[in-house]
Parts: sequence; structure tokens; C-alpha cells
Amino acid sequence: MSDTPVATPVSFAEFPAVTTAEWQARLTRDLKGQDPATLRWPLSDGFSVEPFYHREALAALGGPPAPLPHPQAPWLNMPTFSVPAGDGRAAIDQAAAALATGADGVHFILTDASTFAVHHLAEQLPLADTYIGYTLVADPDVLLAQLLDAAPGTALRGFLRFAPGPVPEGAELADYRTALRRCVSLTTGMPNFQALAVNGAFFGNRGATATQQIAFSLNTAATLLAELPNDEISAAQVAAAMHVHMVITPSYFPEMAKLRALRRLWATLLHAFGLPAKLNQRLRIHAATASWTQTTLDPHTNLLRHTTEAMSAVLGGADSLSVAPFDSLFAEANDFSGRLARNLSVLLREESGLGRVQDPAAGSYYLETLTDLLAQEAWVLFQRMEEAGGMPKVRAQALEEIKEMATETFRRIASGQQVIVGTNRFQNRGEQFSFHPKKLLRSANFDVTRAAYPTEVLRLATALHFERREKKSKRAAVVLLGSNTNQVILDTFLNMLLPHERPEMAASHPEGTLSLLYSSPEEATLMYATPEQFQRFARFIYQIPTEKQVFIPPTLLSSDMPTLQEAVRVFGFQEMKVQGYTTEQVLDRIQGR
Repeated sequence: MSDTPVATPVSFAEFPAVTTAEWQARLTRDLKGQDPATLRWPLSDGFSVEPFYHREALAALGGPPAPLPHPQAPWLNMPTFSVPAGDGRAAIDQAAAALATGADGVHFILTDASTFAVHHLAEQLPLADTYIGYTLVADPDVLLAQLLDAAPGTALRGFLRFAPGPVPEGAELADYRTALRRCVSLTTGMPNFQALAVNGAFFGNRGATATQQIAFSLNTAATLLAELPNDEISAAQVAAAMHVHMVITPSYFPEMAKLRALRRLWATLLHAFGLPAKLNQRLRIHAATASWTQTTLDPHTNLLRHTTEAMSAVLGGADSLSVAPFDSLFAEANDFSGRLARNLSVLLREESGLGRVQDPAAGSYYLETLTDLLAQEAWVLFQRMEEAGGMPKVRAQALEEIKEMATETFRRIASGQQVIVGTNRFQNRGEQFSFHPKKLLRSANFDVTRAAYPTEVLRLATALHFERREKKSKRAAVVLLGSNTNQVILDTFLNMLLPHERPEMAASHPEGTLSLLYSSPEEATLMYATPEQFQRFARFIYQIPTEKQVFIPPTLLSSDMPTLQEAVRVFGFQEMKVQGYTTEQVLDRIQGR
């Protein structure tokens, strides 16, 4: 139209153009002879980020890539509500209150979907208008049928994530094909409801690199596309029903690039299955702040982590976002931390305006290059896994590769190479816990898979030991510190010593053993035992008969001192020694005494 304003080219004539060669020359001069390669930032994905990027970076990509599709703008702010066994009415009412105070949708994690009060849900949250996600562990098709019965003729909005156990969903597909096909059939014709989840969060919350998260998510999607279609359901219907769950860590720019690379490779995957490109426009990514990077020590730092994680998610193109309360690792759900988590998205959208641009990273020399690198590396890994048989066959291999990366992360944290503020660096030595460490360590719900856990549990166990010693308690305790964490303990200790004070391990415990802390009023001793020894020990302390097959011991086991002391000896626990230092001295240093 003639009255449409013409965009004025942006120029900064007062700043002379600087060539790449001139930037490099200045960089060399400022480094005063130091190798510029020392400024590279190595990522755990196996490649490094350069200290600067220039316009030639886009030329190397074949020109500026087209902005990525972003169908939902701005993103939906979706707090998560864990629903214990029961009808869930309290959680439904809390969700309704959240929707009235800044939330755009809600995500229910259901312990038992069979008892969920779907009719009360439909009354409180109109299903035709409310975007609702459901995560459940059994019978996804039954829940969907109940939802449709509660609101006849309604086209649902939201998503379904079926997480049947401690494995990626696509890795155990054989037992659930019929149920998942029914989910697709029930929701076909509902463009705003995705009934099949590709759960990249499963990998991310176990320590997978960005490359692994993308690749293994694509392997899961490929399994669904290959296995679910039949005479009644087409591959296009399966693709339209899929969405992706991803978790976001504080690594600000790589996490943005991770979501962007996933969108690009999703189009490549659909093309490989001969599906129309328009289906890529329908891909919805639900992002959540990562439990992998949350901490119990100095927990208010989680608020800061969640801020960068949330920004990475929305700037990377997430369609919906769940921000966890900062105290969710140790506290019951409460209005205060829930409101802070919910308002983070509101602030980013309403005050920062981050939802006003389709693809904010588009055209950035750095982010476009990083997106392309992640996409290349992830596609190579995806193809390697597909050649080995795809997700059903390579599940164990994928989890082992993730475990290797997680173990390396534990080592970097213990040695101080990777900083976790408030946990292994800048600790609050006078911190007063807002939770009871003993109760937390005994809780079956305490998340022991996180990056900070080996460092946290050592400090928590140390605090409990000193408390027991001061109170002159007549009881003793054994705390399970983790699998093969003797090196973590040593690295953590060494990181607090001056170079001339650094000892050596007098006797390292064998591969595959567990690290323990035996604590009594008189002494504390670092020990190790095989899993079998610890299992027999725990059964004895808790009087669990050996014929009972399934028994998961708590992290903290306590008893009267003579019993525990004798049991430690009888079941063959061995002392782990640090040359020149007693356990008590090691714990003193770690606790900052």
C-alpha cells in the first residue's frame, strides 16, 4: 500500500568498517604473543567456539540461513503441577489459580492417571480453551478417552507425554504400539493437541551433551515414525501428533543453538521419511528448566540459573516453557516459589519484550555458526545410532555414552574446572539449611542424578557428622555418597589446598564400588564397598528379608553405634585413605572449617 512506511536501512557511518584480517591483527597485538587459540571455548560436544566471528562465517554457511519457523508467539508460560495418587482436585484448583495470575497453560505430571478427576478438570479449566499438558506412566489412550468423554465434541489443546519407565519412550515401543496408535487416532483433526512425545528431557536430565540430546531425540522420533504407521494410521498422522520435550541448562548461547539446530534437523528427518515440509511448521517444542543443573545448596542461585535457562529457551524458539520453583528439590509445592517461577516468564515477555521477534538469533554470525555445528554433529551421531539399529537396539549404548559424559561433568565440578555457584565455588559457609539434611537424604524422592549431587551429598553428610559429634549422639550413620566418587572426594579436597599441601590417594577403591561415609560421635571414616556388600548391609540394618527381591536402600542409614560399627566390619567395608590426612581433616576442609 502507498501509505506503508518504508524501512530505513540501518547504518553506523561513524564507525569505520573493520575487516576480519584487521580484527585478527588487533587480537594478536592485544594478546602480546599469546596463541589466540587459547581463547577458544571447548564445549563438551567435542568442538570449540572461536573467540570471535565475522561476516565470513555466514558466507561459509552458504549465506544467511532463513529464519526458523516459530508458530506460537509469544511462548506459553506453563507451570508444572505434580499430582500425587488420588483425584488431583487440589492440583486442578491450583492450576486454575495460576491461570488467573499469569500462566497461559498448565502441565500435570500424574502419578496415577486412572483416578484423575477429569470431569472436575473440564469444569474448572474449559478443555476447548485451555492449553494443558499431561505426563503419565500408564494407559495414555484411556486418559485421552476420558478427557473426550468429559468434554464431548471438544478439540483438545495441549500435549500428552507418555513416560512408561526409566527408559526413553521410543526404546520400549513394542509393548505400547496399540495404545499410542489409539492416541493418534483419537486426536487426529486436533491441530493444537500433540499426543506423541519425543522426550529429549530424558537425556538432558541425565547429563547428555547438546549433541546427544538432539541426536537421541531424533532417534526416538525415527522409531515412532518407523514403527507406528499401519493400515489405519499414516506416517504423516504420526508426524503431526509428535512434539518434543527439551530441558535447558544455564549454558546460555549453546542452549539457544540447541533448540534451533533441533528445528532444522526435524525438517531433515521428515524429508528422509518422505513427509511434506509443511509438517515442520507444526513442530512444537516444550522446554523446561533442567533438574540436572539445580542445587540444594544455596538454593536461591536456582532463581538465577532459571533466568538464563528461560531466556535461552524463548530466544531459541520454544513454544511453551515450564520454570521449576527454585526449591523444588527439597520443599513441598508452595505459593511463594511457585509465584516466582510463574512470574519469570511473565517478566521476560511483558517487561523485556522477548516474545516480539520471530527468530531473535537469526543472522548472528556466532549463533548461526554454532547452530550449524550442533546440527552437523548431532546428525552424524543420529546416523551412527540408526546404522547400529535405531533406538530400540542402541538404548544401552546411548545411556552408556551419556553416563560417560555425566561422569566427566562430575570430575570437572569436583576439580573446580566447572563452577556451580554456591556449591563448589563461592559457597555460603554459614548457610543455614531450610530443610533437614537427614530427612532429605532419607527421602526416596531426592534427585540423586543431578550434576551437583556428588558434591552436595558430601557437604550434607559432613554437616550431619559435625552435628552428631556436637550433640554426642549415641547413634551412628552410614551415608551413601555415590558410585566411584572417591576421585570426586579427592578432587574436591585438593581444590581447597595449596599446591604444596596436596596429598595422594594411599589406596584407591576398585572400579564399580560405592563410596560411603561412616559417622559416629567419635569418628568419621571414608569407606568403600561393592554394591552387593552395601545391599546386604542395608537389608540387615532395616531387617529386610533376602527373599524380598526389590529393595532400594536410602542414602542415609542409621542405627545404634555398636550395631552399625559391627555391621560395617562384618560386611567388609574398607577404609579409603588420603595420604597425610584423616577423614576428619578432609571433612573439616570441605566444610570450610
